[in-house]
Amino acid sequence: MSVELEPIVGRYASFDIAGKRCRVYFEEAGQGIPLVCLHTAGADGRQYRHMMCDPDITSRYRVIAFDMPWHGKSYPPEGWQDQEYRLSTELYVETVMAFCQALALDRPALIGCSIGGRIVLQLAHLHSEFFRALIGVEAADHQEPWYDTSWLHRGDVHGGEVCAALVSGLVAPQSPPVHRDETLWQYMQGGPGVFRGDLYFYRVDSDLRGRLDGIRTDRCPLYLLTGEYDFSCTPEDTLRTAAGIPGAQVTVMRELGHFPMSENPQQFRGYVLPVLDAIARQ
Repeated sequence: MSVELEPIVGRYASFDIAGKRCRVYFEEAGQGIPLVCLHTAGADGRQYRHMMCDPDITSRYRVIAFDMPWHGKSYPPEGWQDQEYRLSTELYVETVMAFCQALALDRPALIGCSIGGRIVLQLAHLHSEFFRALIGVEAADHQEPWYDTSWLHRGDVHGGEVCAALVSGLVAPQSPPVHRDETLWQYMQGGPGVFRGDLYFYRVDSDLRGRLDGIRTDRCPLYLLTGEYDFSCTPEDTLRTAAGIPGAQVTVMRELGHFPMSENPQQFRGYVLPVLDAIARQ
């Protein structure tokens, strides 16, 4: 029998977020500089499994991807059945900081995609002294909504299939089918109302236009990577955002869409490795 064991190890950590005890699942691989990975809306940390299996990354970085509460293998906080899940900017920042502090991470780098890319900008604004560097993938200070969230939590439709259908067009046409299908499968598995709750942050509570003054990229480098096929966060959105942040470094990634680390990991590798090289040289 031929068996291939991946280097990824999964664990649970219990800690308080916004005054509520949360049991949070995370996976990690590698040693060195902590690199915290934030998944996209309605998904989970599996999106980063290819980075966690890349020895050119894990030889220098301790890559850590956690499932936010309500997502993946993480549980909602106690009493979840009596509330509607809504992710706010304040809750998102507190979740990220609580996770990093719970694991006692020393000057971690952080990468986030989509909603994770948006919160990277807020982290750069509020907590640049805590992070070694920040990487925003598909990140911008604002995008006009192009989707109807009323379809995302209904009793007469399959919410997971609707989520996958909604985001399927954001995958670049060059992405290998096996990775495209894997990316969409994660969306099909989301909990009821979770994708819609994440998009509350994206649609309602995270307009950062005019609110990013004072980001010090000389203290905490900021890298913005956006796929050329992303029509949710377009290259123009990212370039507009970067124009207001002195020192922000922008790359438009060819043949990639909204989920580069999972939809086409080999293509994304060519863009993220130089960034990780630069961070390691700091």
